[in-house]
Amino acid sequence: MNRVRVIPVLLLHKGGLVKSVKFKNYTYVGDPINAVKVFNEKEIDEIVILDIDATKEKRGPNISKVKEIAGEAFIPLAYGGGITSTKEIEQLFHEGVEKVILNYSAATNPNLVTEAAKLVGSQSIVVSMDIKKNIFGKYKVYIKNGSEKIEEDPAEYAKRMQDIGAGEIFLNSIDRDGTYEGYDTGLIQKISSQLSIPLIACGGASTVEDFYLAVQHGASAAAAGSMFVFQRPHKAVLISYPSQEELKEKLYRRIGF
Repeated sequence: MNRVRVIPVLLLHKGGLVKSVKFKNYTYVGDPINAVKVFNEKEIDEIVILDIDATKEKRGPNISKVKEIAGEAFIPLAYGGGITSTKEIEQLFHEGVEKVILNYSAATNPNLVTEAAKLVGSQSIVVSMDIKKNIFGKYKVYIKNGSEKIEEDPAEYAKRMQDIGAGEIFLNSIDRDGTYEGYDTGLIQKISSQLSIPLIACGGASTVEDFYLAVQHGASAAAAGSMFVFQRPHKAVLISYPSQEELKEKLYRRIGF
């Protein structure tokens, strides 16, 4: 089988990096350039940068900031936030981005997913799904940083995104975000069972064991934020990443890689 990717996720907010809990309560964790420089040395598989202000502020990607970050990244970089056109996607790729992540635009203008896939290849187009349970315990898809719900069933939505050109699904559990409670494996299984493309699981990771459980339930990659930017138990800011030896012992060998 293909190697499972383990991916740090960094959130851009007001020019700096933050980490959230359930998409709220932002904690400043540092400068994006410094963080990328540290991750360069950690032998990571790829990195995700999400501008969580862009859609809310009704603006496009900050191309100059992305250029600055990409110029320091010696690892594959995926960017999301405020992307509404193929022109912006072309600009992002020109500046060194290798994948783009569509969330709000995928929901409101699905034609962009198809057009983007034709432009740069579906393998470079990721559709992000932010999911949380309602008061009845049913999974719902949200956009605009978890503030606006769409009515389509999450599994059907993921399948539709695949069918119109997405090459990966980035599945983020709002309920688990920043909690260290582990991934929502039931959600991962529900969505991955409908897909033939890779699924990246995000939200709640605390240990390498969580990565393994995500893969066992259908994920192709495991992403995390708090686990890689905080040192527990006091949540002091410290950029970290499991050693390759730990990943081999606790993840890769167990899944037969």
